[in-house]
Amino acid sequence: MSSVREFYDALAADYHLIFPDWDASMARQAAALDGVVRDRLGAGPHQVLDCSCGIGTQAIGLAGVGHRVVGSDLSPAAVARAAVEATARGVRLPVTVADMRSLPFRPAAFDVVVCADNSLPHLLTADDVHTALVGMRRVLRDDGLLVLSIRDYDEIRAARPPSAPPQESTTAQGRVVTFQLWHWHEDGARYDLEHFQLAPGDGGGWEVRVRRTTYWALTREELSSEVADAGFTEVSWHEPENSGFYQPVLTARPI
Repeated sequence: MSSVREFYDALAADYHLIFPDWDASMARQAAALDGVVRDRLGAGPHQVLDCSCGIGTQAIGLAGVGHRVVGSDLSPAAVARAAVEATARGVRLPVTVADMRSLPFRPAAFDVVVCADNSLPHLLTADDVHTALVGMRRVLRDDGLLVLSIRDYDEIRAARPPSAPPQESTTAQGRVVTFQLWHWHEDGARYDLEHFQLAPGDGGGWEVRVRRTTYWALTREELSSEVADAGFTEVSWHEPENSGFYQPVLTARPI
């Protein structure tokens, strides 16, 4: 199984192909997250850290609606692409390579810390999750807001599905199909993920790209407890039908 950094370094050039229309998805996700932030902190603009920014899906969108966003990520390839994509869209997005367990920012530097798109569950132990959340609390102002999103693991843990539904996008060369196989550990809480992309190959065939990583399928109760233990209060969950975001969103305020 590859490291998380290796997984995202390998995926960085193709990550946008997960979405039928990446720019449209960025806009939808930014509108949803901005709504969550506005409801709790007001319109802003706010100083935002996206500490798992990847190629910029949430960070670029939030900067595009007016927030002052800084992006950090474990993957140098993803961070480099986020900077290029932000510039191409006329958006200011300072970025840095950083592990979310060791954020290189001064205390109380941000109004909002975002860790979206199922990033936190790459941390496979309670100690690592606690370390990351304590670090997020450190860089948040006392009146700030933590915003996390993860897959709906309450439902997933009960069913332990072997795969995720395929996704399609269209390129100048043809269709790209993305799908995942999930191999559950004996503990029923962690799983190895095989991420497949089928892209148009030479001679009319398919090029198969495979990347592998591991997740901890944290339930709402588990994550809420970890967040509270790390120094947060007012822990709330926002379901997709209410927030407009495609995953359940947790918000919390520093104690």
